[in-house]
Amino acid sequence: MTIEKILVPDLGGADEVDVIEVLVAVGDTVAIEDALFTLESDKASMEVPSPMAGDIVSIDVSVGDKVSEGHLLLTLESSGVEGKAENVTDQNDKVTSPSKKEDQPAATASPVKSSSPDGGNQVKSTGPMYAGPAVRRVAREFGVDLTKINGTGDKGRITKEDLQQYVRSKLQSATGNSGVGADLPEMPLIDYSKFGDVVETPLSKINKLSGSFLHRNWLSIPHVTQFEEVDIVDMEEFRQKHKSQAVEIGVKLTPVVFIMKALQAALVKFPRFNSSLSKDGQSLIMKNYFNIGVAVDTPNGLVVPVVRGVESKGLLALASDLGAMSKKAREKGLSPADMQGGCITISSLGGIGGSAFTPIINAPEVAILGVSKSYLKPVYNSDTGSFEPRLTLPVSLSYDHRVIDGAEAARFIVYFASCLADLENLIL
Repeated sequence: MTIEKILVPDLGGADEVDVIEVLVAVGDTVAIEDALFTLESDKASMEVPSPMAGDIVSIDVSVGDKVSEGHLLLTLESSGVEGKAENVTDQNDKVTSPSKKEDQPAATASPVKSSSPDGGNQVKSTGPMYAGPAVRRVAREFGVDLTKINGTGDKGRITKEDLQQYVRSKLQSATGNSGVGADLPEMPLIDYSKFGDVVETPLSKINKLSGSFLHRNWLSIPHVTQFEEVDIVDMEEFRQKHKSQAVEIGVKLTPVVFIMKALQAALVKFPRFNSSLSKDGQSLIMKNYFNIGVAVDTPNGLVVPVVRGVESKGLLALASDLGAMSKKAREKGLSPADMQGGCITISSLGGIGGSAFTPIINAPEVAILGVSKSYLKPVYNSDTGSFEPRLTLPVSLSYDHRVIDGAEAARFIVYFASCLADLENLIL
């Protein structure tokens, strides 16, 4: 046994490089070409392999030190077996060292399994951990601390699959397992009471659920909104004419039921709007049924009951179904089944006001129609040569741009507007 000093090898002209990893500890036994240190300059990184087998007697540098060629790294009690390790530079001037032994110490700790709330293969460390150069290189690129990964290979070696699983679990934890995320800074924690009196009121259960869904849908779906104005003079005359008839049978004939029928006709004409994107994003599920959701504003928050079989029902039957669903919604009587199976959603703010808005798509649907408050608009009549007041309904169509392109969306909303304006053809 002889005492050998391991020096910094030829750095290819680089000087004063950083020690970014110490991969061994005093007392460790290393084999030929086991990685000892990782050094990094402005443009390159390299692993320093052991030129011989033996036991580590002392380590003379620490993480953060700067070293140059010939600098003493460590002292090793050699067993007399020597080898040769050459540095190789790839096309990107990134220096690595060949390794004949895959099990290399990755940190001055060894894995001991422990449970982790995020399922991320967390570990406690008591001795050396092992990982191949490729695994350590990828871990450095993604900023992964290898001491937090439980290796499943021989001697606790961290495999590529271990690293991938750890990163996957972290991503899922950060995005609530939804597969959706955004690299956004956290909201600041503010003590509002220092500015004045405050009262903290908890969100309702509906607020919490709908907020989570809306946030997911807004982040995961590329929204585009198409706006249109619909002439509803004939529709409103017809509605007013038959309101008393509806009241006699205990229903309220609102503009929404007419919109539902026009929307169903547009879904027939443009079936791509009556679809859902498959989970893997590779195909469309085309629907041969016509169920329309209608957003209902309740004291506890917004809910969307679904009226089924719109194609087979008349206006009065739809008014009856919509009234019953709205009542159940306000009385907290909706079941989960009452809010499932929708093809498209209507969000109407016409009873409140506003001229236009951008509704958020109710996934897995691919479109939603927003309805604003109708108003009288002067429209030029070429036959009389004068402007006439026309009752006009502003509508906003938000659609999933992964499924629907702009031209198709424009055709859809124009066709919808024509159906609603030409009530005779709609009824027929």
